Amino acid sequence: MSSSKTSSTKTPVATIADSNVVSKYKAAAEVVNGAIRKVLSASKEGAKVIDLCKLGDAAIEVGLSKQYTKDKKMSKGIAYPTSVSVNTIVCHFSPGASEEGAEQVLAVGDVVRLQMGAQIDGFAAVVGETVVVGASDASPVTGKAADAIAAAHFAGEAIQRLLKPGNRNMVVTDRVQKIARAFGCKPIENTVCHEQKQGDLDGDKQIILNPTDEQRAAFPSCEFAPFEVYLVDVYVTTGDGHAKKSALRTNIYKKTSTTYQLKTKAARAVINEVSQKFSKFPFTIRSCDDERKTRMGMIECTKVGVAQAFEIHEEKAGEAVGQITFTVLVTPNGVERITQGAAFDPKLIQTDKKIEDTELLELLQTSTKIKKPTKKLVAPAA
Repeated sequence: MSSSKTSSTKTPVATIADSNVVSKYKAAAEVVNGAIRKVLSASKEGAKVIDLCKLGDAAIEVGLSKQYTKDKKMSKGIAYPTSVSVNTIVCHFSPGASEEGAEQVLAVGDVVRLQMGAQIDGFAAVVGETVVVGASDASPVTGKAADAIAAAHFAGEAIQRLLKPGNRNMVVTDRVQKIARAFGCKPIENTVCHEQKQGDLDGDKQIILNPTDEQRAAFPSCEFAPFEVYLVDVYVTTGDGHAKKSALRTNIYKKTSTTYQLKTKAARAVINEVSQKFSKFPFTIRSCDDERKTRMGMIECTKVGVAQAFEIHEEKAGEAVGQITFTVLVTPNGVERITQGAAFDPKLIQTDKKIEDTELLELLQTSTKIKKPTKKLVAPAA
């Protein structure tokens, strides 16, 4: 008696064990690192929010046009549209030209959070930074803004060191909360760091930074492993950690993995355009062919779950929010950060608070590299 076996071939998952994949991640990182430097330089008194958003997106497009020029079919694009969130607006503010807040002009002392991302062949690099307009060595950042920015910075430094293979996500959660408390801050609720995969910023493994008791009990535990990529995404506030939904209209969306037979013509047209232009990466309404029709179509798409809305949230007046966002590669040799805005400068960010916990201080002093055990020399037999 003979038996036949049907062979099914799965496309192997591309990881950073492949040097070509690493090169694509780093090429995307080179693009966003250059783009955010341009937007940081332009984030001065008198600059408009909409102009900064357009500047960042244009810089990414120009940068990508110079990468992998021989492969015309390779996917390249924005992996996260430039967002410019000012003062109480926590994140995801990337308005269309006619939207409320688009013409907002930056003023000295404004606390501005910038974020953007680029992808090459689906391998994305994302960067986020907090800048205070007009800050300088002669006029440093102090008070709550300095506390929040410093807390976000050191939390990011700790996460990078804790992403070494063998560590677990809830250990990261606990350390980040301790660091935030040292600066009189709290991580904003529902902030999550994600594993990145080709074509997707929201991988299976996640790190929640400020869970409720119920979330902590239900949140999947995971262990970090070599050849993984993570999007470190930290938001801390001097407030109570509860950011409320803003009245400002959502402008950033992304396609999900959910499939559904959409009923309206507008929704079907939008999801087709999104699939072709953005795949599963976040996009902004203003980058679509028709903003009005896109917004109409997104009503059904988000209602049935084929698209996800990146809602805008606000903090209470008088509080400060600090953000740090970057992409890291976890390798057998260490955890390499590939995206970077402006380097943290303690002369510019002057907080009167500091970390005193011995365990945290020791963690922050450890290297991001992994020390390989030295082989013991065996004496030759007599």
